[in-house]
Amino acid sequence: MNTTTLLPPAARFSGAYAEQSVATVHEAAGRIGALSSAVKPIAAGMKLSGPAFPFTLKPGDNLAIHEALYEAPAGSVLVIDAYDFLEAGPFGEIIAVAAQVRGIAGLVTSGSVRDRDAIAAIGFPVFAKGLCVKGTDKLVPARLGGAVVIDGVVVNPGDWVLGDADGVVVIPAAEAESVLNQSIEREAKERAIIERIRQGARTLDVYNFGGNEVAK
Repeated sequence: MNTTTLLPPAARFSGAYAEQSVATVHEAAGRIGALSSAVKPIAAGMKLSGPAFPFTLKPGDNLAIHEALYEAPAGSVLVIDAYDFLEAGPFGEIIAVAAQVRGIAGLVTSGSVRDRDAIAAIGFPVFAKGLCVKGTDKLVPARLGGAVVIDGVVVNPGDWVLGDADGVVVIPAAEAESVLNQSIEREAKERAIIERIRQGARTLDVYNFGGNEVAK
């Protein structure tokens, strides 16, 4: 029995979700919440897990990020609807350091960032659609507290955000606990299947693709 299932929900989410893969959680949730394949970690090994702090960002401006940093609770993931604008890098090393100092868990954006190597060096997880060296203005204040939509996925404050090498998935807050439990169960079943395959079982038989009954 996985002892993480015995922890209080608030304590489990940050730790237990971080142990799950994006693919497992996406499947366990009924294949909902996956952002497009364009949203990728900017460097190998990056993972993030935490409640969403969503806001929009005017193309070519980054004042809203500076403001959001000091409004978001520690442990939050900044989720930015940048309107798919890729020709500017509104998030870079300085803001990444500030976010890390604030205890922010990571960043997901539908836009671009810059300073990839420097951000990777400090270990701050960033998932973005692009990289761009171009600078930005600091003119448009943040509008915080509402939902955003990225790749057709609605992201509300407090929704659970999980990212790894495969991409990003967002789970509605009301479903986060049940999806976590289903993900833990699914992972255990997949480990058992892999062990059967290592012992010589055929995937055709394991999944009943050949008409044979799947062994329980």
